[in-house]
Amino acid sequence: MTPEQAQYFAQRFEAVVSNVERFIQGKDDVVRLALVALLAEGHVLMEDVPGVGKTSLARSLSASLGLTGSRIQFTPDLLPSDVTGVTVFHQSKDSFEFHPGPVFANVVLADEINRASPKTQSAMLEVMAERTVTVDGRSHPVPRPFLVLATQNPVDMDGTYPLPEAQLDRFMMRISVGYPNPAAEIQILKNAHEGRLLEDLRAVSNVEEISGMIKAAGGVHIADSVMTYIVGLITATRVSPGVRLGSSPRGGLALMGTARVRAASRGRHYVTPEDVAALIQPVLAHRLVLTPEAIAGGSTAEQVLGEATRGVPVPQA
Repeated sequence: MTPEQAQYFAQRFEAVVSNVERFIQGKDDVVRLALVALLAEGHVLMEDVPGVGKTSLARSLSASLGLTGSRIQFTPDLLPSDVTGVTVFHQSKDSFEFHPGPVFANVVLADEINRASPKTQSAMLEVMAERTVTVDGRSHPVPRPFLVLATQNPVDMDGTYPLPEAQLDRFMMRISVGYPNPAAEIQILKNAHEGRLLEDLRAVSNVEEISGMIKAAGGVHIADSVMTYIVGLITATRVSPGVRLGSSPRGGLALMGTARVRAASRGRHYVTPEDVAALIQPVLAHRLVLTPEAIAGGSTAEQVLGEATRGVPVPQA
C-alpha cells in the first residue's frame, strides 16, 4: 500500500463511520471496531444486556456499506437448517434444489446466539471459518465480503447456553456496546421524537469498494519487530499463571489483520506497536480460559490479559 492509498482508505473509512453515527449515538469506538473486523475479514461477538443498540449497529453498518444484510433470531427450538438452508425436491423438475438460508448475506446478525442449542450454534462454525456452507455433501459459498455480528446475552441470564471455546475462537473480536452517555441518550430520544428511521440511512459505499479496501489492507507493511511483538503477546497469554488455556495462533493472525486495518484507517501504510496494543483486549480476551483459582478470586479475562501482556517488550521506532 502506498501513502496515497492509505490516505484514500482513511477517507472512505471515516465516511462510513460518520454515516453509521448518524443513527448510532455515542459509540464511536464500537462502530470503528466493527468496521475494522469487517475489513480484516473477521467476525464480531457483542456481549451486553438487551436494548443497547447491538441490532441497530449491525443494520446501520450494512445499510451504510451498501451490502446485503440478514437477521437470525436464535431461539432454543431453532434448527441448523433454519440457519444454513435446506435442499428441497421439486417434483416438476424431478431434481433437488438448494434453498439458501439467512446466512447467505454480506452482514449476518446472529441475534442472541447463546439462546440456541449447541447443535444449532455449531451450524455457524463452518461458514464463519471457511465462508462456505455444506448441505447434503455439497458446498455453497456465501457472498463476499462476509461478516457475522453475533449478539450474546450475559450467560447468567435465564435460557442461555455458553458458547464453547472452539466457537469463541472463531470470532475475531468480542466487544461490549455498553449504555450510552447522557448526551448520546438525549440524542437518541430526539431522533425517535423527530421520526428518524434506520431506513433513512443512505449507502456511502458499495461491494466493489469494500472488497478493494479489504485487498488494500492486506498490503499494509508490518515490520518483523512488530510481528515479534505480536508473538510475544500471544506467548504471554499461554504462560500466565492465571490462564489455563491461552490464545491460539488464530489470535495472532487476528491481531495482525486488525492492526493492518487500523493503521490504514489512520492514513498510514505501515503498522505501529500502538496499533497492536490498542487491539489486544478486544481481539485476545475472549480466547483465554482462566484457571479455577483465577475465577474463584474474581479475576476477569480482561484483567488477567492485561497483567500477562504488561511486561512484553514494545519495539521502539
